[in-house]
Amino acid sequence: MYSDLHHSDPVLAALLVNSLREEEGRLNLIASENYASQAVLAAQGCPLSSKYAEGYPGRRYYNGCAAIDEIEALARTRARELFGAEHANVQPHSGTQANMAAYYALVDPGATILGMDLRQGGHLSHGHPANFSGRTYKIVSYGLDRETERIDYDAVQKLAEEHRPALVVAGASSYPRAIDFGRFAEIAKSVGAFFLADIAHVAGLVAARLHPDPTPVADVVTFTTHKTMRGPRGAVVLSRTMHAKGVDRAVFPGVQGGPMLHEIAAKAVCFHEASQETFRLYQRSVVANAAALADSLAAEGFRLVTGGTDNHLLLIDLSKSDVALTGKQAATLLEEAGIVCNKNVIPFDTRPPDVTSGIRLGTPAATARGFGSEEMRAVGRAIAGILRAPDDEDVKKRVRQQVHDWCAAFPLGVERRPTAPSSRKVFQA
Repeated sequence: MYSDLHHSDPVLAALLVNSLREEEGRLNLIASENYASQAVLAAQGCPLSSKYAEGYPGRRYYNGCAAIDEIEALARTRARELFGAEHANVQPHSGTQANMAAYYALVDPGATILGMDLRQGGHLSHGHPANFSGRTYKIVSYGLDRETERIDYDAVQKLAEEHRPALVVAGASSYPRAIDFGRFAEIAKSVGAFFLADIAHVAGLVAARLHPDPTPVADVVTFTTHKTMRGPRGAVVLSRTMHAKGVDRAVFPGVQGGPMLHEIAAKAVCFHEASQETFRLYQRSVVANAAALADSLAAEGFRLVTGGTDNHLLLIDLSKSDVALTGKQAATLLEEAGIVCNKNVIPFDTRPPDVTSGIRLGTPAATARGFGSEEMRAVGRAIAGILRAPDDEDVKKRVRQQVHDWCAAFPLGVERRPTAPSSRKVFQA
């Protein structure tokens, strides 16, 4: 690997090799990360990265795009068919840019948007004051019920009736439960608002019919193609036909210029893979593994936000444990033992976002390596051991060896045919 680069830029080649070795030797539990297939990586590295093609198939500002048009049309068709959408724009470079385009297509700057509070599980692009969304629009935020830590749909309805938003946004970056998109659609309709569903985190589960699908009820759906989708880094905007022109104009020339054609080719591969039975089995394992990890940690005495998970991620509330650690401290301790996750605010957190009272764990990447429910239960016990004894080097050494053995047993880059998990029943569409 990197043979050409070793000759032309040995310094960078060495850094890339070191990065790969680090990734091979650690357990990745970051909920927003995953390992793309070899086919996706091959498409990402293709010569299409050398071509400019501003515009859309049949309407380019550059010549020499005949083959390019076919590739983008293929990606659009596959995205539409996978999610049952009327229109798909596959050019957005990121989830935030997809949301930016969706907002621009649906409402004018200064309009009122009702979105989920970042500190309650939402996303920066759902209205955080430091983000373009909070700077461009009037944001009204909804959160969770303090007792259940779940979305309070009645409270969302009341906020909608009080503020009469032009757009209602549903979706989350750290919410471990299924989202009732149908209820959100009803709320939006009741006040004459458009409805946008951001499924960046759960898109793979939606494609596999393991999570409620917003496509039939939302005006626009945005999602990223990495995370649970296992594709390249990038995003997609799905919409009804009535919004198609507005979405396309908002993406280009609205928020970005020339598309990344190699990424669009990789997205086409991603959508093809997501239409296969092996992908659906993989997603079932992702959900079953998250449930197994949650059960293991709960059995070890750790409190989980909402009491568990319906999807690919879970949150540990360290403020209610006896380990006296912040999220930042816990994430650092786990990384030292070879387990990588991220610090995360929990609902009604009293600590700042750079410290936090919780950590977020996810199973997409570990499942892609081949981890099953038994391994994830063992991972839960290992995490508990580290957090309970933060100063015990023997515990840390033992867990590092466990991680080494797991990673050796499930190496990166080995495509495995997943089998249907037999553990907890998951949502069925």
